[in-house]
Amino acid sequence: MRVRYSFSSRKTRVARAEGITNKHKVAFPKLAKDVIRISDIVLEVLDARYIDKTRNQEIENFIQQQEKMLIYVVNKADLVDKSETIKYLTELNLNLYPYVLYSCKSPVGRKQLRDMIKILVKKEKFAKLHAKAHVGVVGYPNTGKSSLINTLVGGGRALAAPESGFTKGVRRIRFNKDILILDTPGVFGTLENAEKSRDDLKNQAEIGVRNASSVKHPEFIVHTLMQSNPGLFEEYYGIAADGDAEILLEELGKKKGFMQKGNKANTDKTARYLLNDWQVGKIKKK
Repeated sequence: MRVRYSFSSRKTRVARAEGITNKHKVAFPKLAKDVIRISDIVLEVLDARYIDKTRNQEIENFIQQQEKMLIYVVNKADLVDKSETIKYLTELNLNLYPYVLYSCKSPVGRKQLRDMIKILVKKEKFAKLHAKAHVGVVGYPNTGKSSLINTLVGGGRALAAPESGFTKGVRRIRFNKDILILDTPGVFGTLENAEKSRDDLKNQAEIGVRNASSVKHPEFIVHTLMQSNPGLFEEYYGIAADGDAEILLEELGKKKGFMQKGNKANTDKTARYLLNDWQVGKIKKK
């Protein structure tokens, strides 16, 4: 039986869906814990558009338990207003310290983060304790961990040779002769369950954890995004929808030629198109 939603402002705006499922959930794995144990410094990569939503409290608690140094890297800073983001971080007292605003598409934050890592390694003399200092990189999927590492160390930097004591599957990249960057798979919190929770499903699709091509019920996600960002999508696509996802998807589908039988717009394909524009940063959050 096909799941149907009420999107229209003329209706209830309540999603009528049960049993929303997504079988690609990956909980906080042992591999991430192993990388944190090995690391001297840990970088938690956050999405500047969704700072709170991309914080993983389980990871942070584990880092604290292991008494590791934590640096918050607020990535994708090119997609937000930098001054407003700094104001947000300061006024709400989110306890994100130290943090670095970072962009993989511009020089923002690169020198600051490189210098911070080098200073901490030199100050703490981590490299004196073992062959090299280890910097672990953790965070949700699609927060830009791999892109951050590539820009941080240089795109052509070689992977480090295998060393004893490392868990199989950990990607090791040379930062310099004294420092190794350790990459981990993206992880969710174990309390998140997109198989049962519409909120987790929506949040994971919104921040790009579930990409547009595979997310379940994309029209529902568009509906909730429009509620969270009034007028944003109408302005970007030049469509007067008055907050109505049903109208927006129908008109956008016609505009893009995403049609199906009966001369109606393919709203599933249109919703995935819109979600992809959102996830890759074409539509900037105000």
